[in-house]
Amino acid sequence: MAARAEASPADYSYSNLNWVTASAMVAFHGAAIAALFFFSWTNLIVALVLHWFAVGFGISLGYHRLHTHRGYKTSKPFEYFLAVCGTLTLEGGPIFWVATHRVHHKHSDQEGDPHTPHDGGFWAHMGWILFGDMHHNNTATMAKYAPDLAADPFYRWLNTYHYVPLVLLGLILLAVGGWPLVLWGIALRVVIGLHFTWLVNSATHMWGSRRFATRDDSRNSWWVALLTFGEGWHNNHHAHPVSARHGLTWYEFDPSWLTLKALRAVGVVRDVKVAKIREQQLEKAA
Repeated sequence: MAARAEASPADYSYSNLNWVTASAMVAFHGAAIAALFFFSWTNLIVALVLHWFAVGFGISLGYHRLHTHRGYKTSKPFEYFLAVCGTLTLEGGPIFWVATHRVHHKHSDQEGDPHTPHDGGFWAHMGWILFGDMHHNNTATMAKYAPDLAADPFYRWLNTYHYVPLVLLGLILLAVGGWPLVLWGIALRVVIGLHFTWLVNSATHMWGSRRFATRDDSRNSWWVALLTFGEGWHNNHHAHPVSARHGLTWYEFDPSWLTLKALRAVGVVRDVKVAKIREQQLEKAA
C-alpha cells in the first residue's frame, strides 16, 4: 500500500470510483432508510447493544487503543474478541484498519495522510473510502504497516475474511427477528457507526479546541467524543497516542476509558498506559 491513497480529491470521477465499496455504501444507506419504516423497541435495543459492541469495543477499545497503539495488555482470547467486534462495523479487517491508522499518525495532515481535511472535508470523511486506493483484503500489502498483527495467523485470516462475522450476525438476526431486525441490527447500525467514526477523521481535524501544540491539526471535540465512546478527544490522542485514556480531565467524557477502568478492576486488562500532563496544561484547557 502506498503511504497515501493513489487517487486525490481532484480525481472524483467514475473511472476512479471504487465500485465495490460504492455499491456496498449505497446498498447499506438505502437499507438504513428502509429500517426507519420498521421501528420497534426491540429493534432499537438490539441495534444499540450491537453498536456498543461494534464501535465501543471493536473500534475504540480494540482496533484503536489496543491493536493500533497497544495502550494496554489483555489475554489473546479477549484481544481476538475485540477484533471480531471491530469487523462488525464494515470498516475492514484489523490489519487494514491498523495499517491505515498508523500511516495517518505518521503523516497526519501532511503529504501521505490517507484522509486529511487538507484534501477537503468530504475526502476526509468518506471520499478516501470511495475514491482512494483501498486494500481491505490485501493482507500481504498491509502487513508492511502492521507486522505485529500480520505475524498472527488469526489476524491474517480475519483480515482477508473480515466480512464473515457480519454475514453470520445477519443470518442470526434474520432467524431471530426477520428482516426488520436485520435492517436495524445490521444496516442502520452500520451506517450510523461508519459516519460517527468517520467524524474523527474529518470533524476533529477541522473544528474544536487544541490543548497541545501538535504538528497536525487535530482538535478536541466534545460532541464527537459523545458519539464515538471518547474518540473525539483527538488532540489529546495525537499528543499522547499510546495513552489508553483520551479524555484527560474529569469533564472530558471518555466512555472507553471508564470501560477500561472497570475491565482493569476485574482483571481483564492490565498495564494500562495513561498520559501524564502538567497541571498548567489542565488549567489552560479549563
